[in-house]
Amino acid sequence: MAVESFYVNQLIVDTTLEVSNLEPLFIKPENKRNGLTLTFAGITGLTIGIGLFINGSHLFAPGIVCFAFGAISAVLGVSKIFEPEVTVSIDTDGIRYFHRRGEVKIDWDNIQRFDQPRVIQGLETLTLPYVGLKLKLIGPILDCISLRLASGLLTEQRPLLMTASAQDEDLSTLENQMSEEFTPFIEDDSRYKGVLAMFGHRCRILGSHLGFHLYIATDALDRPADEFIALVREYQRLALVDRAN
Repeated sequence: MAVESFYVNQLIVDTTLEVSNLEPLFIKPENKRNGLTLTFAGITGLTIGIGLFINGSHLFAPGIVCFAFGAISAVLGVSKIFEPEVTVSIDTDGIRYFHRRGEVKIDWDNIQRFDQPRVIQGLETLTLPYVGLKLKLIGPILDCISLRLASGLLTEQRPLLMTASAQDEDLSTLENQMSEEFTPFIEDDSRYKGVLAMFGHRCRILGSHLGFHLYIATDALDRPADEFIALVREYQRLALVDRAN
């Protein structure tokens, strides 16, 4: 009994030390590092293309190719530069997701589970390039998300909505749910209208068909998705232990 008591006390001490040493973790996306390179390559391509245009009509074809690739590279590079330096922060309070349109915080108590969403295509199971978060309540997200960010995510989630439609054999169900996006969103005693209502309904649709309400693209991470998920689970475990104490 004395030995068991010693190990239990030691476990409590170790856990307390782990929680007390738990520092915020900041995720910096790898794709942002290519922003300057793409921008420089794009400007170079645009310059070469214009130079070829000026030097004669016989160089029009290679000039238009350089100009097109330069324009695409420049746009992609600039968009990456304007992405936030940190896309996700994790601490004892929860997860905070940063986007160029704003940010949103998800408390640990409101997260039911998180994993990579998977869909069935033919005989294969495909893993989508996202980390999904299944929420207990959507309302707390609507209370803290900005209209600008909610509107941007509605646009970015169209591929997920198309994936959801491909999974549902009864498209009438999905069509009815999508038509509800233009109606007020009601959860418990809270009522939301406009963009927030649309985003609330979208979260509910994705949760119903893909299993998760919120999604973080894997290219916004600085490590493989499975490592990120394991890390988040450990932070959540330690954070909940801290709150229990």
